[in-house]
Amino acid sequence: MKYRQLNLEELEELRDDFVRFLAANHVTADDWERLKKEAPEKADSLLDLFSDTVFEDVLSKVEYMEFKTPKDIKTFHCQPDKILMLGLMIEGESSLDFTQDQTPEEMMSSLQDSSASLKVYSAEKGYRESREQELFRMLEHGCLISREGEMYKLLASIAR
Repeated sequence: MKYRQLNLEELEELRDDFVRFLAANHVTADDWERLKKEAPEKADSLLDLFSDTVFEDVLSKVEYMEFKTPKDIKTFHCQPDKILMLGLMIEGESSLDFTQDQTPEEMMSSLQDSSASLKVYSAEKGYRESREQELFRMLEHGCLISREGEMYKLLASIAR
């Protein structure tokens, strides 16, 4: 197994996709129920294969990710051969908390009401393993996929 097996909640959300996956592998609903009872290792193997397929598909499409703590935010642009990171750190006392769901404008307003300052920092690196495996590890450690990469793009415009 390349990644991890999807949990029950994830599988439930992907129920229709899993049914199509089973059908593509010539496994009917009755076959599936029988496999779970009589050959759980084979059922587990199919779940592993489906999980890897789902993760591979999702990870191949990831372009931006974010990791937030109350006083630090790291944004990532996941390119084909390397990953670029732009970070923003609060230096000093502020009520600003990056883990709260706020727009960039609301964040700036909170910061202006304090004596704290912001520090923008950056880094880049190549992938140690495959791109997808590295992104998966980041997800498992708390990174979230950012569909539009708005925060990364905002930090890129500030860092210029």
